[in-house]
Amino acid sequence: MRSGPPANLDAITGERLRALLRAMPKAELHVHIEGTLEPELIFALADRNGVALPYPSVDALRAAYAFTDLQSFLDIYYAGASVLRTEEDFHAMAMAYFARAVADHVVHAEIFFDPQTHTSRGVPMATVVHGLARAGQDARRIHGIDASLILCFLRHLSEDDAFATLEAALPLRDQFIGVGLDSGERGNPPEKFARVFARCGELGLRRVAHAGEEGPPAYIRAALDVLHAERIDHGVRCLEDPALVTDLARIQVPLTVCPLSNVRLGVVPALHRHPLGALLAAGIRATVNSDDPAYFGGYIGANYAETFAALPLGPRDAYALARNGFTASFAEPGVKRRWLDALDEAFAAA
Repeated sequence: MRSGPPANLDAITGERLRALLRAMPKAELHVHIEGTLEPELIFALADRNGVALPYPSVDALRAAYAFTDLQSFLDIYYAGASVLRTEEDFHAMAMAYFARAVADHVVHAEIFFDPQTHTSRGVPMATVVHGLARAGQDARRIHGIDASLILCFLRHLSEDDAFATLEAALPLRDQFIGVGLDSGERGNPPEKFARVFARCGELGLRRVAHAGEEGPPAYIRAALDVLHAERIDHGVRCLEDPALVTDLARIQVPLTVCPLSNVRLGVVPALHRHPLGALLAAGIRATVNSDDPAYFGGYIGANYAETFAALPLGPRDAYALARNGFTASFAEPGVKRRWLDALDEAFAAA
């Protein structure tokens, strides 16, 4: 794999850079598939499944997306997911995401899903996984997108619930590549799931964890040291701990950063004050992702475009972020080399 950027980077400015941000191949490593459920599809699935919604229209539901923090978002997020009942529902949701992803030139996606959100409503684990996995197969055939699934545990639930979820998913082990930890950080430190993640490590599952979004830098440290997470999802609060910044730069554990999400949930006050540039300047292996794009107003392409418009970022940053997305993925080395070659070609042609 290449160790440096193409030679022509500094000449790419203005509209050429904006066009390149749109056209360059991308990997998305932090997207919750339930968070891609657009209001129009929520209403269509509610009608199909006879689910009553507490909103009279698509516009009324979208107007409710005025979040003050992570929990205010999660309340609506879980309500929206209630319309998902059948394998076809999960397939439809994922295919809608893939259509938007291919428009943003995503070639690889590692997709989070929250089975406890659905099994708690009586939806079988197999219904969730089979619908999403079939969509991934169809996305490869139709769009040429390579996709993998990462099963996430809801950290506001108990360790016992997480173990039960893992056991229920093991008969479907060949359909997902790893596990993650999401939902509300407050009062739910990574240590709560140490034994679950240890078991996942024994099973050969890749491990990632949300930390340092609303939670303090100490949660990032615990995700690394206790959960042995291979990537940190969000992680933007690491800058509050200089020693942690030094360690993250040294060990090169990637951060899957979601700029628009961080603004919508009040993690940062405004996009022009987002720390993405500071993370890169510190030598941290940051990436750009969309998180829950149906709720936060932008898929990965919008996250790139709006963040670069708001911050003093240039072509070298664009190259680094896109390259980091591929190298931080859990794909095979040969596949990564092919994507990096395509990235270099996109920059050479810009």
